Parts: sequence; structure tokens; C-alpha cells
Amino acid sequence: MTKEILLSLLNEKKYKSIHDVLSKYNAVDIANLLSELEMKDLAPVFRMIEKDKAAEVFSYMENDQREHLLNSFTNQEIQHILDSMYTDDMIDFLEDMPANVVKPLLENIDSETRAEINKILKYGEDSVGSIMTTEFVELYPDMTVSEALARIKKVGIESETIYTCYVIERRKLVGVVSAKKLLISDDDVLIKDIMHEEFVFSHTTDDREDAAKMFRKYGFIALPVLDSEGLIVGIVTFDDAIDVLTEETTEDMQKMAAMVANDESYLKTSVFTHAKNRIVWLLVLMLSASVTGMIISKYEKAFAVVPLLVSFIPMLMDTGGNCGSQSATLIIRGLAVDELHFSDFWKIIWKEFRVSLLVSAVLALANTLRIYIIYKDLALAVVVGFSIICTVIVAKMVGCTLPVLAKKLKMDPAIMAAPLITTIVDTCSIIIYFKIATIMFDIQ
Repeated sequence: MTKEILLSLLNEKKYKSIHDVLSKYNAVDIANLLSELEMKDLAPVFRMIEKDKAAEVFSYMENDQREHLLNSFTNQEIQHILDSMYTDDMIDFLEDMPANVVKPLLENIDSETRAEINKILKYGEDSVGSIMTTEFVELYPDMTVSEALARIKKVGIESETIYTCYVIERRKLVGVVSAKKLLISDDDVLIKDIMHEEFVFSHTTDDREDAAKMFRKYGFIALPVLDSEGLIVGIVTFDDAIDVLTEETTEDMQKMAAMVANDESYLKTSVFTHAKNRIVWLLVLMLSASVTGMIISKYEKAFAVVPLLVSFIPMLMDTGGNCGSQSATLIIRGLAVDELHFSDFWKIIWKEFRVSLLVSAVLALANTLRIYIIYKDLALAVVVGFSIICTVIVAKMVGCTLPVLAKKLKMDPAIMAAPLITTIVDTCSIIIYFKIATIMFDIQ
């Protein structure tokens, strides 16, 4: 259904047709469709979504639309939506809402759920505890398969996932069992005989990005979360893990472009905010680049003797920056997916050094031949060629080591990306270039 068709049905007051069509759509697609509507049409259309699906659609909507709906709804409608939302989705929603909106919303939530929300909100923003849900299926070791299936039917509707069930004893997690295993086992088999006692888990205080990476590594649907005493307090589901990885990837991309991280959408972020997020790093990089200018000014005598030297500066700086950025990008990616670690530091350096030798040899040979053919000046060709070799080696070393060192220092490796590395390499390349030139042309 398109926006035009939906509005046409709404104007013609064909409410049943809208309800019937929306009932066939996925919750995400409905949320995307609603995002195209004007605020005045939002509440009437939302009320035509099936009640069982409305809360899920609500969780996928933009914050400004959700806030508008809350202002349009009765307390009873708000109560139904909040009661139908899973705890983690509700917490994400409450964290995004202004304080003056959150307070009255909490009054519509029962005391038990409110206590769970307040408990989760106390965890650090980047911790596993902040993204977990407390709604999961608990089974017990001495249950039979038939008793377990009966329990799943009873509590499954309130659980975010039933594909993995958690076997507990005195609140301690002692094993996990999949719904598939339950379905193919005989009814009288005990849970303790079919459960897996070896399982992967995360703690509430662990970094949420590390937990999200476990989903990619193990192919999980859900990951149990234990507290400091080893008691199970919740689970993280794959949809939350995807959200975390998306946020972290977006943040890394922004940092790699020398911008302050911002999780708001591009179009909904104000021009002032965009400028504010970019200008600090641009100022830092601009001022640091002035060092390069100071170095160049020190070699005025070299310019006077061989004016042609100046024309190769942009090519040399660009080559160095590009080589450093290539290495940095690969290393940052390797660190992000846990392929590389600080223990691989010397292996990384050795590999990039060998790569730099091959790359620099090809680039230097191409430029040496080009310069000699054009200018018939062998000394100049050798200076530029040798400078390229040294610059590429230095650039590769800088590009591969800075992200690893940043990771070791508990910093985000993404900040050591293209802009910063390019600035450092530019300075190094100029120093290398003119040192070689002054030696070759015997300039004092």
C-alpha cells in the first residue's frame, strides 16, 4: 500500500479496508508507511492497526511520531501499548522520550514492571544489562518434556523468544535447551537429560558490543545474561544485538570521518548540530596541518635551487595519506570483528612492512620513469622515487599501529582513521622528501 492509497481510503472513511490491508503487512513496513504521513493523519490510522500488532509497530516508529501519538491517546490506549511491549523495547522507548513524557507513562505501568525497568535503567548505557529483556522461558531440571511444553504454551506469549529455553535451579542457570530439542524428544524424558550444560553467557556489566559480537560468532538467537552472583537476570535477543552493531558501525564511520558521533538520522538532525559535530575535529586537523606549512617554509633554499621540487609535494602527500588510510581501514575492521588483537601487534607490523615494500617499489618505479622521461633529470627522479618508498613505508606503519595502540589504551580505534593519519603522514612525508632532496642536491 502506498501513502496515496492509504490517504484516499482514509478520506473516503473506508476504515475496515484500511484495517484489513494493514493486517497483512509486517510491523516494520507499517511503521515505514506511517512515517510518510502527516501528524494529523497518524492517530486515526494507527488506531486501525490490529491491537496485537500495534505495540510492535509503535516500537519501530520515530520518536517524534510516538510522542505525538501519546499526546493523542487515552490512558487506556497507552496502557494497552505499554503492556504489550517487551521490556527491552519499552526501555529503549522511555530512554528516547523527554522526562516530562516519561513520568506520566510510568504511572500507567504496573509496579512489578516499573521495578524491572528502574533496575535495568541503572545499568551503564554501554553495558549488556541496558539492552537485556527480563522476559524469557524458565524451565527446571526435573521437568518432563511434556511439562516443559505446557509451560511454554502458558508463558510463551509473554516471552520475547521461545526458541531457546533456560534451565534454572535456585535462580542459577544450569543449562539451555532448544524448542527443537523439546519437540523431537519423548514426552516423559527429563529436561536435565537433554539440556546442554555447557553454554555461552554474558554478564550485566560486560560491554554490549562484545555481547553483540557473540551473536555473529556463534549464530545465537538469544544470549543469557548473568549478574555478579551468577544468577540469570535476563537475555539479549538477536534484534537488540543487530541494533547495537548498527549503532557501533555508524559511530565508527562518523569517527573515521572526523566527526562527533551522532545517533540521530541525517535529515532530522539540525544544520547547527551537523556543523557542531564536525567543526571541532576540522579545527584540530586544520591547525595540525599548519605544522606541515611550517616545515615547508624551512626549506625555501631547496625551492630556490630546484623549483620543480614544489610540484611533487601534493602527489607525495596524497600517496602517503592514501597508503596510511588503506592500512588503517583494514586494521580497524579487523579489530571491530575481533579478527585482530593487541597480541598480533608485531605480526601486523611485519605484514604491513612487507606490503609497503611491494607497493612502494611499484609506485616509485612508475614515478621515477615518468619524471625522467618528462624532465630528463635523473637526480630529481631518484629523489622523488626514493621519497615515495620511504613515505609509503612510514604511512603503512603509522596506519597499522595507531588503531592497535588506541584499542590497547581503551580508545576507539576509529578515531585513528583517515583524517588524523593523513595529517600525521603529510608531516612525515614532507620531512622525508626535503631531507632526501637536501642530501641529493647538497643544499645547506
